[in-house]
Amino acid sequence: MSFTKPASSTIPDAPGAYLFRDEDGRVVYVGKAGSLRKRLANYWSRPLHPRTEAMVDAAASVEWIVASGEVDALMLEFNLIQQYLPRFNIRYRDDKSYPYLALTVGERWPRAQVLRGTKRKKVRYFGPYGHAWAIRDTLDALTRVFPIRTCTNHFFDQRARAGRPCLYYDIGRCSGPCVPTATGITEEAYRSDVDALGDFLAGNSKPVLRRLEEQMGEASVREEYEQAARFRDQLQAARRALESQEMVLVQPESLDVVGLAEDDLEAAFQVFTVRGGRVLGRKGWIVDRVEDLDRPELVASFLRQLYMEREEVPPRILVPTEPADREVLETWLSTRRGSHVTIAVPARGAKRRLMEVVGSNASEAFHRHKLRRASDFGARSRALSELADQLGLEQAPLRIECYDISNLGPSDTVGSMVVFEDGLPKRADYRRFEIKGVPGQNDFASMEEMLTRRFSRLLKERTEPPGGRRRFSYPPALVVVDGGRGQLSVATRVLEDLGLHIPHIGLAKRLEEIYFPDRPDPLSIARGSEALFVLQHIRDEAHRFAITYHRQRRDRRALSSPLDEIPGVGPSRKRALMKRFGSLTKIRQAGAAELAATPGVGPRLADEIHRRLHSVSVTDRRESA
Repeated sequence: MSFTKPASSTIPDAPGAYLFRDEDGRVVYVGKAGSLRKRLANYWSRPLHPRTEAMVDAAASVEWIVASGEVDALMLEFNLIQQYLPRFNIRYRDDKSYPYLALTVGERWPRAQVLRGTKRKKVRYFGPYGHAWAIRDTLDALTRVFPIRTCTNHFFDQRARAGRPCLYYDIGRCSGPCVPTATGITEEAYRSDVDALGDFLAGNSKPVLRRLEEQMGEASVREEYEQAARFRDQLQAARRALESQEMVLVQPESLDVVGLAEDDLEAAFQVFTVRGGRVLGRKGWIVDRVEDLDRPELVASFLRQLYMEREEVPPRILVPTEPADREVLETWLSTRRGSHVTIAVPARGAKRRLMEVVGSNASEAFHRHKLRRASDFGARSRALSELADQLGLEQAPLRIECYDISNLGPSDTVGSMVVFEDGLPKRADYRRFEIKGVPGQNDFASMEEMLTRRFSRLLKERTEPPGGRRRFSYPPALVVVDGGRGQLSVATRVLEDLGLHIPHIGLAKRLEEIYFPDRPDPLSIARGSEALFVLQHIRDEAHRFAITYHRQRRDRRALSSPLDEIPGVGPSRKRALMKRFGSLTKIRQAGAAELAATPGVGPRLADEIHRRLHSVSVTDRRESA
């Protein structure tokens, strides 16, 4: 591949980010620099590190974006990596799905619950914790102090309709917001308890303990011993919750501690979240070292990733090695926090011992990952190599696309395209096709429409300038169509008509036979073969994806209503009408004045609904006649 090297005089001597693209326009690497001219000049010199050389060999061009300063360049680089997910940039992935204790502060009556996965909006998270049972033990203690609901919204609504709270209210573990008129809880008082629980979980426990001690003493002076006993029990519960958080520092400091274990190919990070001297949470990441980064650069890259995703930035961050561009990172983090942030390597004392503990956790996690990866990665590599040998390909097919048609009836024919890269599903590249130009059931014509649309987009996006949304511009190394000789001949015709030379096969389900465009007889791969497993996996995934889409369309059609066709009647007004009248038949029977009395429906819209529904009724009667 020929690389278009820009003239040095055309590259600005200014901070910014740069993007290397391959011949298909795909971004393969994103970097940043204090001086774009000096940084890019390093790529034209030899010898390069093998990883860097592989990136440059894969690239066909480079472009850059000038930033106003190094901090802006850092943020620009991160945003570009998140947008393009380049194959030669390091990607950080959680080494497990950690549970969080979450408060749904966006709800009218917030609840406390255990959550995993992607963080949701208007939810306040605490942790992560090592185990879900640790959160439940903590919640069990804290709901005695802060009577916050932990029930689901469905159960909450059930109790509200029943008009009486559940057993948790009776034993003092919930303030009964489901029936506020019966329990006397106000939104202000309930929200105060939620905020106090959030502060306690964030490490600000002293005000809570002090308040409970004062309330217990005052109740005892007033000789209200039963009330004093309740405050005593709450105080003990709060202290028990604190005991579950390990005390690691004598001083009540707030900081994050980063541990690292690495080799030439991968690395593992562990982060302990310390607030008020106690460990409130921990989390781990695994990294493929596809970039040529030394240890300081790797730590800097991780800190950028970590605090781009985290809202909370502590005043102090302890790291195993001073990161590259430490001053730039501190400036950026201080801006995020609103006060000074220090990044330091602990040399002695309790912080040094804590760093060693976090480092040993990273080493242990790295060792466990290596044991899992040894069989995993090797099996995928062997399977793709075996598949290349069986199909006569020049190299292992690192990107495979599979196509399937779902046609369960005379309508709603749909197609699916699923993508595997390096033997694993790449769900971000999956695509669904609504077949529009084929009347009735015709799998061959439907397959032809889908493949023509997909590969026409490939050719179109190749001619477009770099940038923008390029969803179809990456060619597969192998195309698999679900079916036998007929489906394969369709794929051959489409690719030939478009002038594309892409290896393609058909996979028949009945005998798991593989059809080739230039061979008269199909190939049967031995049962139990890793290569056959890869093909079966991607074919079954394409079938599942197509069937799911077909059922979604069928269900939407079954739930459709003439109300959906009336301008101005959206989901909320449709719900309001159905709630008021109970059925479409009764809405049709209602007069315009009755319709106008529905919340959100005025006289003008009511007249339009009445006119439309009665014209539909007349049409229905004529068609049935």
